Amino acid sequence: MNENRFDNKLSRPGLAFQPLYKQVEEQVTQLIVEQRWKPGEMLPNEFQLASEFGVSQGTVRKALNSLTSAKILTRRQGIGTFVSEHTGHHGLYRFYPLIADGKSPELPKAELLSISTQTANKKVAAALSLNPKDKVIVLIRRRILDNEFCIAETIYLPHKWFKALLDEKDVPHTLYHFYQTNFNLTVHTIRDSIKADLATQSDADTLNIKLGEPLLEVTRIAQSLNDKPMEYRISRCRSDKYHYLVELN
Repeated sequence: MNENRFDNKLSRPGLAFQPLYKQVEEQVTQLIVEQRWKPGEMLPNEFQLASEFGVSQGTVRKALNSLTSAKILTRRQGIGTFVSEHTGHHGLYRFYPLIADGKSPELPKAELLSISTQTANKKVAAALSLNPKDKVIVLIRRRILDNEFCIAETIYLPHKWFKALLDEKDVPHTLYHFYQTNFNLTVHTIRDSIKADLATQSDADTLNIKLGEPLLEVTRIAQSLNDKPMEYRISRCRSDKYHYLVELN
């Protein structure tokens, strides 16, 4: 069978009431989830996609433009359309908004303090849409900016998707590209909740600060391309020399 054939996925129930370009958009996304195209790989050209989906080239172009705007795809002028990767500083900075006061954005380094398997408590299970007794992998790290510890970080991942992480000898500083390349899981959307708090003794020991110093607690849920929660992260961030920057456009 031609490797580009998509088995007439546009006829799938539930899509018929959507505009045609949205149907193409959803199916291209689903094919990426199914690993038809992996991060960094080039898609067939618009003519081929139009032929396979049985739609016009203009419909395909509109769908690809929408997916490009959503950063699922990357279009390279004169070359083609590629599945986006979480590489390159511009793409990575939007996921790491803590910045040292008076400094340019810098990607923080990470020191892994521990990695373990635990049973999800109610809060973690709810955040990751798991059953309360499901297992999660827990990473505890501290982040480093400008040669100082700035974030105490606890990351929860569904064990059913990330169990191979326990066998990794080296966990990189930037996890989202690692999730893509090693687990075929792409972070597409994130939701951060931010509140002010005071440093606990654990925070003080981890970050070399005083008990009771002001912190920002950032709670993050990261979702995959098919809108499934794949990471729950709690970051306890120093606020004496750092600020949280969000740019909206």
